[in-house]
Formats: sequence, structure tokens, C-alpha cells
Amino acid sequence: MAGTAVLKVFLLLLGFVLLVKGADFFVDGASGIAKKFKVSTFIIGVTVVALGTSAPEMAVTVISAVKGESGIIVGNITGSNIINILLILGVSAVICKLPVDKSTRIIDIPVLIFIGALFVVLGFFGGTFEWWEGLILLVLYAAYMAYNIVLALRQSKVGLEQATAVSVSEREIAEEPQNWYAKLKSGYKNLKDKVWFLIIISVAGLGMVVGGAELVVDSAKYIAQDLIGIPAEIVALTVVAFGTSLPELVTSVTAARKGDVGIATGNIIGSNIANILFIGGLGAICSKGGLPFTTEGLVSGIVGLAAALIVFASCWGKNKSIGRIAGIVMLICLVAYYGFIFANLYAFHLY
Repeated sequence: MAGTAVLKVFLLLLGFVLLVKGADFFVDGASGIAKKFKVSTFIIGVTVVALGTSAPEMAVTVISAVKGESGIIVGNITGSNIINILLILGVSAVICKLPVDKSTRIIDIPVLIFIGALFVVLGFFGGTFEWWEGLILLVLYAAYMAYNIVLALRQSKVGLEQATAVSVSEREIAEEPQNWYAKLKSGYKNLKDKVWFLIIISVAGLGMVVGGAELVVDSAKYIAQDLIGIPAEIVALTVVAFGTSLPELVTSVTAARKGDVGIATGNIIGSNIANILFIGGLGAICSKGGLPFTTEGLVSGIVGLAAALIVFASCWGKNKSIGRIAGIVMLICLVAYYGFIFANLYAFHLY
């Protein structure tokens, strides 16, 4: 027992290391590719990065549907979306101001609000997502991705975002690195000019992020339930929802810290859209008898919709950006939401 506990703690720490370093590689690769092909970093964030960091939610959905445990799918989708906006976007906004361009304000965020409302309405009437409703969600996601691909091609063609030019004087060739770490770092910077290397570190970084998330979720569940004895309901509402959102958290915070705000905002908006349309649709199709939509799913769906409305309202100010005050408001709303959840759980177990 003690040996298993030590192993789980080690795997938990290893998972966090993989998450942090994987996010570094992933952001470097994705933003580098965007600059090379003159594509907006927001487009990269809302498509490739968003779908990649939604891999844990997709894995949980497919596995749960195959095992006949489809009851947790809706909670995982809505819970992850709430954490994505209120926690991840909130923390990113506190770190640095997140400018939101016009197309995002009038297209992407309204799309998120619309499909959030659609998800709640479809689930409320009938209480179950049938396979054909899942197919509708998948078709809508295909249309949204097609729109972003067309937009990316158009931006690449007209050169709306110029690739960063690196002059010889900026390559730091005047001074030869003295130690192995400095040489390794210099070599890494030089390789980041190569498209093939950017693709490699993007794929490797994504694998590290997803693998790290799985280690963190599995280890944290064991520590919480088997060692500390926290009720399964609380573990599901916290560890599972938070754990499957760890790739988005680390990727967005890392991107915000590096100044790649397009990836930070695009990752969250795109991931939430992918969670509802792609993962929700996939879950409805894979689940036998449909995807159940409980009262808890309805409440969390409404909260997720309200979170999207907060984002929409916050980016229409004078600076057209999500600022620190908005980020603090999001974090306060997250604390209030989980306080409400835990209070209800406590009352349920009490009576």
C-alpha cells in the first residue's frame, strides 16, 4: 500500500512536469508554424491547439460510452467548459491583457454562446441526446472547422500577419556558447526556424501534454479516493473535470506568459466549441440508448453558457480585450460555483 502511494505521488509529479514542458514545446511549435505560414495564431489556437488539448475529454467520452458509463459524459463536457473559461481564461487574463479581434467578437464567441444554448435546449427537451442529435452537433462542428480553414487560407494568401524576420545579428553568433546547456539552447533556437522541427515539437509537446494529463488524473483520483477518502462525487466534480482541462490550462497560461495571446484565447474558445459539438456529438453517437442529460447537466450547462456571456461582455469594452478585472470576476464566479456544488453535496449527504 505504501509503495503504491509513493508510486502514485511520483506519477503525479511526473505528470505535472510533462504538462509544463509539453506545453512549452507545443506553444513554440504552433506559434512558429503560424508565423511561417502567415496564419493568425488565433486560428491555430481555435483549430489545431484546441482539438489537440481536448484529447483527454475525447478519450474519457469514448471510453465511458463504450463501457456504458455515459452518465459522466455531459458532466465532463460542461464541467470542463466552465473550468476552461472561469479558471483558465481568468488566470490568463490576470497574467496579461488578452486582446480580442473583431472576427472573434462577432463570429467565434457568438458561435460558442449559440451552441451552448443549443446544447442545453436539446438536452432539456427529452432528457437524452439521441444519435441524430449527436450527428447534428458533428455537422455543425465540421462547418465551423471548414470556416476556420477557409479563413486561414485567406489570411495566408493575403499575408494579414507577417512572419517574424530574424536577422543574422539576432542569432547571437558573435559569442560562442561556453557550456553544454547554452549550446543546447542556442541549437534549439536555430532549429525553430525549420518547419519540420516545428511540426516535431508540436506533436511531441501535444503527446507530453495529453500523457501528463492522464497521469495527473489517474494519480489524483487514487490519492483522493483510496488514500484520503474523499467522496467519489467530489472527485468527479473536481479532479476529473479539472484534470481533463489541464492541457488547456497549461497551454493557455504558457501562451499568455510568452505573449502568444492569440493561442491563449483561441485555445479556450476552440476547445469549448470542440467539447460541445465534437465530443458531445461523438458521445451521443457512441452511447447505447443515447446520452443522458440530468438535472446536474442542465445546471452546469447553464453556468457554462453564462460563462461564455461573461467573455462576450468583457471583450466589448474600450480596449476590446479581456482584462485583469474580467479575469478576477471569472475566478470569483468559479469559486462561487464550486461553493454551491459542495454545499449541495454536503446537504445531500447530511440528509
